[in-house]
Amino acid sequence: MKLGILKSIFILIIFFTPNFTLADLIEARSAKIKILDKITSEVLDVEIEINKSYSYGNLKILIYACYKSPPEDIPENYVLLRVFDNIKKNSKKVFQGWMISSSPSSAPFEHPIYDIWLKECKIN
Repeated sequence: MKLGILKSIFILIIFFTPNFTLADLIEARSAKIKILDKITSEVLDVEIEINKSYSYGNLKILIYACYKSPPEDIPENYVLLRVFDNIKKNSKKVFQGWMISSSPSSAPFEHPIYDIWLKECKIN
């Protein structure tokens, strides 16, 4: 009987105590991305400010948010972006979502000509 009460109290303590080990992400002012042109093998480093767009070839890249993990955590960057392909005056959305710097394959940008991945989020 006492063991059941102790388990209940322990579970309540675990679920209702705040978790101070989770640090807040740092909001960045710009995102540094790499663009690969698969045809010419050109690699371009681009820094795009939040809520701004950048055009390269047929692509138009819009950055909505970029977050960086705190210095005491494992380095990680997250960017929310939307990519349009402007072909023959028609704009087609080819990617929308989050990209993670350490795992570009978790939300891959798939395009026959270009490849995009996040390098880092810049605070300054």
